[in-house]
Amino acid sequence: MQKAAPKSATLSLGTKLAFGFGSVAYGIKDGGFAYFLLLFYSQVIGLDAGAVGLAITLALIVDAVSDPIVGYWSDNLHSRWGRRHPFLYASAIPVAATYYLLWNPPVGWSNEALFWYLFGFAVLIRTFITFNETPSSALTPELTADYDERATLISWRLFFGWTGGNAMSVMMFMALFPAFATATTTGQFNRDAYATYGVIAAGLMGLSILLSALGTHSRIPHLKPPPPKRRMTLSLIFKEVFETLSNRSFVALFVANVFGSIGAGLSAALAFYITTYFWKFSPLEIGVLTLGVFLSAIIGAVMAPIVTRTIGKKRGAMIIGLIAFLGAPLPIVLKLAGLIEAGTHQFVFILVLIAGIIDVGLIICFQILAAAMMADLVEQSELKTGRRSEGTFVAAATFIRKMVSGLGVMAATVVLALAGLKAGVKPEDVPADVVWRLGAYYVPIILTFWMAMMAAIAFYRLDRSDHEENLRQLAERNAG
Repeated sequence: MQKAAPKSATLSLGTKLAFGFGSVAYGIKDGGFAYFLLLFYSQVIGLDAGAVGLAITLALIVDAVSDPIVGYWSDNLHSRWGRRHPFLYASAIPVAATYYLLWNPPVGWSNEALFWYLFGFAVLIRTFITFNETPSSALTPELTADYDERATLISWRLFFGWTGGNAMSVMMFMALFPAFATATTTGQFNRDAYATYGVIAAGLMGLSILLSALGTHSRIPHLKPPPPKRRMTLSLIFKEVFETLSNRSFVALFVANVFGSIGAGLSAALAFYITTYFWKFSPLEIGVLTLGVFLSAIIGAVMAPIVTRTIGKKRGAMIIGLIAFLGAPLPIVLKLAGLIEAGTHQFVFILVLIAGIIDVGLIICFQILAAAMMADLVEQSELKTGRRSEGTFVAAATFIRKMVSGLGVMAATVVLALAGLKAGVKPEDVPADVVWRLGAYYVPIILTFWMAMMAAIAFYRLDRSDHEENLRQLAERNAG
């Protein structure tokens, strides 16, 4: 009779909250870059929008290189604070300082100098965030080996990541922009609004990192040790990384991540165009849609552990993912088919709001399940290689997400070109046929990426029984 897999000690609620709270820093950074950085530097500071886009893109490429370096380094670090916590403590102040400086550029500098300032601090904040986010995320498989509890841990992490970033966006739209509006300009074009945002956001980011590190510090004695010290060479590093990432189930998730990241980039890049031009929602209505994300985060965080316990991670990800990603463009399809009357604006808004809350909640649930599936590969890899490579897995997924996200923006420009939507045109001046083409081209293109992602996930081969068998074999090996 086979022995059962060893049980992990149950984590306290405080530890789970502290671990999850650490993702607030990443969420705030992502929100700032996605919604405000281009507007701030192009419309407020006065840099050419193309130059701003180039600086941000170059910074993304440079930063992507840091992911595998930090991931491999944190897997092999020897210290009295374990493999991950030295990175967490060391990154808190640099993250806060560089994010503050990003939103407070010098006055009176030339455009060329401001370009390099933006590029430099975009690289620095992204790199310092990597020094926190990669080791912090890599703690997931270390804090617990339990199949179900990993999903709960990641639920807390994504909940705080989504709500933290969303809270700062809501604060900007509903508090700072109105507060800094003047008789001659709105708050969106007031430099002081962004400077205040920089202070608040930087403080929260540094605080989230420190509280997360302190809140999980007591778990250091229970975390996995690094491999024995050995002479490191470039060939050895590449050999070990390739050996780790050759896992077939990881390849399935890796390919899924490629298509999913392109789809996410496309969706994010066209979000403003869809809400403003296709649906013709007002800024206040868009703000209400943003508030709905808080409910979505709760839905996703609550659902994921339940789905994990009842039907498992892969099956749950397939079912939830198909519902979420097929359902995401459904309101657009209904309008294209003429099933939503153009004159019933209030009804359309409520329909899109409710559908959006539910669908984003399902997408968050899917993201949690996919991340938990990645975490479960650690023990399977350890059986094969003899090494714990949590950081390498996390870094590889983050690396590819950064490298291909720009392809989503490129796909968005293709959709806009095919639709014939001209720059600077007001929503009320857009011809009906352009609006129709915007939706008609967006739906099949976004669905192509989503369905390719789901097809790749189908090749993942690790369920609850496989995971428990991996734990049992590792326990026997360690006991021997």
